[in-house]
Amino acid sequence: MAERLMKAHPHVDVDVVRGSVQTAFEELRYARVRTYLPVLMERRARDLLPSEGPGELDG
Repeated sequence: MAERLMKAHPHVDVDVVRGSVQTAFEELRYARVRTYLPVLMERRARDLLPSEGPGELDG
């Protein structure tokens, strides 16, 4: 998951990406239903990453 996020967000420091994945894991580690856990973790980790900044396109 971290590898995919690093490729999708090359502007973000590797440690920040890994930290967001770790935070997402910690937030969801005690979830009772685990069916969609990988998808939810990746979405949460992506939400924690900083945006590209003023040059990014909305869309």
